[in-house]
Amino acid sequence: MLIRFETPAYATITMFGDVAVTLIKLMGHSGAVPGALLAEDVPAALERLKTAVAEHPDATLDPATPHPRRGDESPNVSLAHRALPLIELLDAAAREGENVMWE
Repeated sequence: MLIRFETPAYATITMFGDVAVTLIKLMGHSGAVPGALLAEDVPAALERLKTAVAEHPDATLDPATPHPRRGDESPNVSLAHRALPLIELLDAAAREGENVMWE
């Protein structure tokens, strides 16, 4: 499953579902998809996500692989790298006073 984050203030971002749900929960939301943040709630969600990333920047946040191949050792992607596009989207939405939606 893929989840798209949208706001008029920034380009649409698409993420793997399990990664996106984790980031949504780190923003202080229930993790429900579809979902949204009203413009007045975006700054607080942004701050919660930034705080979570600052506390565990090197934590691995990779999509679940149902059947990993033998010998397939792909590099892990950190929470800080996975969250960066969403942080930028939330930052733009906060500056412009726009809502954020995901589905």
